[in-house]
Amino acid sequence: MNDTPGWASPGSAPSDGQKPDQSGTAEPTDRPAQPADQPAQPGQAPQGPGPQWSKDQPPPAQWSAPSGPSVPGQAPPPPPPGPGWGNQPPGGYGPGGHGPAGPGGYGAPGRPGGWGGGWGGPPPAAKPGVIPLRPLGVGEILDGAVSTMRTYWRTVLGISLTVAVLTEVIVVLFQGLVLDDSSTEALNDPSATLSELSRAMGDAMLNSSVVFVISLVGTVIATALLTTVTSRAVLGTSVTIGEAWRDARPQILKLFGLICVLLLITVGVVTVGALPGLLVTVAGSSGAGIALTVLGIIGAGIVALWLAIRFSLASPALMLEKQGIKKAMSRSAKLVQGTWWRIFGIQLLATLIASVVASIIVVPFTLLAAALSGDGLTGWLNTGVGSLGWSFLIISGIGSVIGSMITFPITAGVTVLLYIDQRIRREALDLELARAAGVQDYGSTAPGATPGS
Repeated sequence: MNDTPGWASPGSAPSDGQKPDQSGTAEPTDRPAQPADQPAQPGQAPQGPGPQWSKDQPPPAQWSAPSGPSVPGQAPPPPPPGPGWGNQPPGGYGPGGHGPAGPGGYGAPGRPGGWGGGWGGPPPAAKPGVIPLRPLGVGEILDGAVSTMRTYWRTVLGISLTVAVLTEVIVVLFQGLVLDDSSTEALNDPSATLSELSRAMGDAMLNSSVVFVISLVGTVIATALLTTVTSRAVLGTSVTIGEAWRDARPQILKLFGLICVLLLITVGVVTVGALPGLLVTVAGSSGAGIALTVLGIIGAGIVALWLAIRFSLASPALMLEKQGIKKAMSRSAKLVQGTWWRIFGIQLLATLIASVVASIIVVPFTLLAAALSGDGLTGWLNTGVGSLGWSFLIISGIGSVIGSMITFPITAGVTVLLYIDQRIRREALDLELARAAGVQDYGSTAPGATPGS
């Protein structure tokens, strides 16, 4: 496969038997030379010096056009149309006049530059599913993710709802029965001792970590299943929840391993960035240590973000190519190379859209849960700490389920379509997708990608 972005269109080489002169024009070598003393034919530029022309020349007004004698009182016929815009070149020339449209010409079927001999631009790309089989724009990627959710809503929303409900039920049970949040109130107590604050911060971090791990498990499972659904939607093929599970099940453990590796890399980068400042602080220079720690964390955050985007396509590579963890990460790095900023912008836009949609749904449920809790809405807004009673947990959990049910398909769909788009640009994946979708003669008529796209 070609690993360069886009595909180059066939270029035009100088015609045989022509050599460009100093001014850039070409003159055929097989044209017979005209003697210098021979008069030029009417309508032809003189080939020799002026003094060698015959003196018996008719007046200019009586010259005849090359097509025949002129009729008195009638304007000469216009010249034949040339191969300019709005006219089809003679002989069925391809776009730009690069070659004839006959057998072997660029306008002939099967040649990569042929557009059928017309000047209306390339034909539209085939679209068997939710996206056209060509390099995609930002709007087409977002529209493809939404179209997948809208077209196959039973499967997509069924997967998202099932995973979100199971995840949120486990989170609510852990928060209500296992996790202890009583010590977190010390964070809002100005008279709390250092030991109380330390214990409150430890409990808060433990609670957040447990919730994060449970949510991460649900996200991984939803991403694995929705990756299969989105890949089938590109081909215009529906898939049931059971089929998606059977296809994704062999790769789920590897996907968990991939997520854990990426988390360890992130934690390691942040730790390395903050370690020098912490060592300086322990050595006794608190002011310089704090400043160095902040700078180290900022630098580590930039590196972690760069790595996150670099490996952002590893998940669909692992699921769709049935690769291992290391191979999936290398495939992602290869596909992202040279287009880091574009992928970062699209991922950031999709994350912002998902966050806004989730906030519109989750925030009203959280406020309602706080209003029905023991402290009431006013107490919750004043303290900033919600009481983790069962009413608060259940109502806020319902909002989280609805938000996750809508945002899971958006984030997973955008990632999968970005992966497919990069492979179309670099590896001509659209040809394989067209064959898989049953599109006839796609390779001979589909327009190629713009070079460098």
